[in-house]
Amino acid sequence: MAISLSKGQKVDLTKTNPGLTKVVVGLGWDVNKYDGGNDFDLDASVFLLDANGKVSNEKDFVFYNNPQGGGGSVTHTGDNRTGQGDGDDEQVSVDLKSVPASIEKVAFAITIHDADARKQNFGQVSNAYVRILNDENGQELIRYDLGEDFSVETAVVVGELYRHAGEWKFSAIGSGYQGGLAALCRDYGLQVG
Repeated sequence: MAISLSKGQKVDLTKTNPGLTKVVVGLGWDVNKYDGGNDFDLDASVFLLDANGKVSNEKDFVFYNNPQGGGGSVTHTGDNRTGQGDGDDEQVSVDLKSVPASIEKVAFAITIHDADARKQNFGQVSNAYVRILNDENGQELIRYDLGEDFSVETAVVVGELYRHAGEWKFSAIGSGYQGGLAALCRDYGLQVG
């Protein structure tokens, strides 16, 4: 039975699941009624953060154009451009044992591609969630449903995997940003062109 989290909650991942080494992080969403004439393309992005909360190397910013980071320990499995269908819209595989020691947090975000140009925001998105699955057997371990508390934001940090006393934990963040992916990149120490 999966643990269902609320915003701000933290939960042990590896301590309560001994032997867990590989997880899949599934992200999903639906688009509310929208008549702006443009497709809605939401993207999952992953930031591998050092002790200062920054991405120290561009290779540790994982998304559909850079599908691997952390020396191959974090892999984005592909871009879903429509969000159609049931289940996860995008997934990220994480090999917890292989994440380099310099990485203390793995932050997961959902952003809206070309949000400003398309006049789109998270007020038009519903049923957004993040969940952690055991890669070995597909069992859902943790789930965080974001709820409907966004309006003008164009990016949301949904959650973080982080190290604590030699174990991995998960934190439900649910923090919205204006300025989309570029704003997130700047906050995490990446230079944006």
